[in-house]
Amino acid sequence: MVDIVKLIQQQPNLYVMISVPEKEINQAEQTLGLHFSADYRAYIAAFGAVSFAGHELTGICKSNRLNVVTITLSERDNVTVPADWYVLEQANIDSIVLWQSGDGTIYATAPNSKPEKIANSLSEYIISR
Repeated sequence: MVDIVKLIQQQPNLYVMISVPEKEINQAEQTLGLHFSADYRAYIAAFGAVSFAGHELTGICKSNRLNVVTITLSERDNVTVPADWYVLEQANIDSIVLWQSGDGTIYATAPNSKPEKIANSLSEYIISR
C-alpha cells in the first residue's frame, strides 16, 4: 500500500493548508453522516487540504471552495450519489465532480450520465493523473 502522505509530498507545485486534529475530522464525518476512507483521513490529518499540479483536493479548511463538508452538501443537491460518498475534487470542467466512497473507491460524475469508477484509492487516483 502506498503511503498517501509521502505520495502527496512528492507532487509538483504542492500547496498545503494545515493539519487537522482528529476531533475536526470526526465532526466533519458526523455532519455528512458518513465515514471517510482511511487514505482520505490520513491525508486531511496531515495537510487539511492541498493543491498540486492543477488539482485542488477537498479537505477540512476555512476555504468554502475546498471544504469537504460545504462542497459535498452543495453537490448532493446537484446529483444523486450513495450516502457514503463525499466530494474529493471539483474538476471545474463540464461540471465533473470526483467523489470518494467510504471504502476508498473514486468515482466521477457528470450531468446526465451514470457515475464512473476511475480509481480504487486516493493513491491510485493521484498516480494516474
